[in-house]
Amino acid sequence: METLIPTINRLQEVFLTVGAEIIQLPQIVVVGSQSSGKSSVLESLVGRDFLPRGSGIVTRRPLVLQLINVSPLQERLKNESGTYTFLYILINNNQVLVQPIYLKIFSPKVLNLTLVDLPGITKVPVGDQPEDIEAQVQEMILSFISNPNSLILAVSPANSDLATSDALKLAREVDPDGRRTLLVVSKLDLMDAGTDALEVLLGRVIPVRLGIIGVVNRSQHDINTQKSLEDSMRDEQAFLQRHYPSLASRAGSRYLAKTLSRLLMHHIRDCLPDLKTRVTVLSAQYQTRLNSYGQPVEDHSATLLQIVTKFASDYCNTIEGTARYIQTTELCGGARICYIFHETFGRTLQSIDPLGGLTELDILTAIRNATGPRPALFVPEVSFELLVKRQMKRLEEPSLRCVELVHEELQRIIQHCSSYSTQELLRFPKLHDSIVEVVTGLLRKRLPITNEMVHNLVSIELAYINTKHPDFTDAAQVSASVNSQQVVIYSLQQLLTFIIYSARVNSRSCAEALDGGKRWKNEKVAEEKAPAASFGSPSKGQAINLLDTAVPVSRKLSAREQRDCEVIQRLIKCYFLIVRKSIQDSVPKTVMHFLVNFVKEHLQSELVGQLYKQPLLQELLIESQDTAQQRTEVAQMLEALKKANNIISEIRETHLW
Repeated sequence: METLIPTINRLQEVFLTVGAEIIQLPQIVVVGSQSSGKSSVLESLVGRDFLPRGSGIVTRRPLVLQLINVSPLQERLKNESGTYTFLYILINNNQVLVQPIYLKIFSPKVLNLTLVDLPGITKVPVGDQPEDIEAQVQEMILSFISNPNSLILAVSPANSDLATSDALKLAREVDPDGRRTLLVVSKLDLMDAGTDALEVLLGRVIPVRLGIIGVVNRSQHDINTQKSLEDSMRDEQAFLQRHYPSLASRAGSRYLAKTLSRLLMHHIRDCLPDLKTRVTVLSAQYQTRLNSYGQPVEDHSATLLQIVTKFASDYCNTIEGTARYIQTTELCGGARICYIFHETFGRTLQSIDPLGGLTELDILTAIRNATGPRPALFVPEVSFELLVKRQMKRLEEPSLRCVELVHEELQRIIQHCSSYSTQELLRFPKLHDSIVEVVTGLLRKRLPITNEMVHNLVSIELAYINTKHPDFTDAAQVSASVNSQQVVIYSLQQLLTFIIYSARVNSRSCAEALDGGKRWKNEKVAEEKAPAASFGSPSKGQAINLLDTAVPVSRKLSAREQRDCEVIQRLIKCYFLIVRKSIQDSVPKTVMHFLVNFVKEHLQSELVGQLYKQPLLQELLIESQDTAQQRTEVAQMLEALKKANNIISEIRETHLW
């Protein structure tokens, strides 16, 4: 048990240069307001005068006080070697610093003990002190006593109301149950005549779990007359025997020192298992951080090739789905490219209506334009090609958009690899930026080539309408059947008309011969009197008005016109589906060949060719100042943690009980 406090002292020394706040070591923190007698209590524990005194805030930064019990011979050797020193740091009047001063005292008159003395709690700024001096001091105190492994030694004078004690108030904020708090009632000899602190010392006013101990401090007169601490402690014991005989054995500076040493040893014993676990966990964490920073660069050529090769490998693995760091929140890399091909692009093509934007009037207009001045006997094939090309052209825009989405995902993979896969790359900002620039440039060069190839896919389909396509046979047969039916119907109509006309001619030939000259004359006169009619080209959806009455813009289609429209619609839909299926299959293949696979195959050679140049090696492999500094700090902390682990491991299980 007695080796526990020296062990904590050694741990404090280990973490002195790297920051002790990362490890919450067991310690006793002394808290009290100004002029509460806090300094006198500490000096009585040490057995000598060593703290500065004065008005206002004298203690301006934490003092870690290590008391080490040694034999008189060891004390003499320590003092002769200069080990007993007091670190006095000059600071400005308005400064309160968090960085502690460490003081180690070897003496046969002290018990093994470690204390942290903090600045006294103040309310009003004095001199050049900042207006928020109270908040600064309280924040510092709370940062120390918030440590769950610390014991709180609250010092409060007996001649003030304990209910208004600032030290107890702060202690209650972090230790509401009082499990870590020990109260010291100072200045018992300065209470008003006829009063005493018996009720307070017995815990009947404010109970404190670890106990309440009363002490008598040296007066200013004792300090001025250089009264020794030994004499002061004898007078303290005599005072307690006279005024508190029932508590004399459980009060005073000597009893306080023994109690603090005992409490600290038991507290260290309780905290040691968790402390060892935390040191082990932190060692593993800092080792991982140190590995991520890598070693200082010695061979620039090998380092550059290693980083470039690893980046290219990680980039390709992300596309293939074999990367070490796989996203779980969103699709990334090859999985997202697959989604673009089969979900985004595929569904977009499926949503395109083969007859979208194509009206029956458009079809009839195309048929008439394809027949010229002669009425159409069959549905002209030229009108079908004209209309189906117009519909096929609509497949180009989503195809080019598919290329753009894949290109954007290949850009995102660059940042993914930089952030997750190649941690070592972050050590060299210029190399990182250069790699991003090279890969971005490679993608930028391949984008127009891929767009051109996808554009050519649509152009190839538009170049030749293959009506002999195996999947187009049924539609062509339907068209031929309809046309043949139209021919038969038309022939029968012509034959019937001829027969009727012949019969009428035979019966009326004589009458028409007599009246022919007269009718011709009347018609000639009517034509000369009638105004000239306009036979210009009709606009879409309008008819030439040859009569005085208005002609409606739209009309009901005849049976033949309806039949012609249905034939063209059927042919367009059938052929459009064939082309759409082909485009849906060929565009992803084109993008993979000309963009994705090309980048995968040429990425490493492109990076090496652009970056592996002797004049650039030194410049590209310059570490950032933050990385170099963080590596040094992490290495120092890791070394401290290893030493701490060795120190804790020296304590055998039998020493704890």
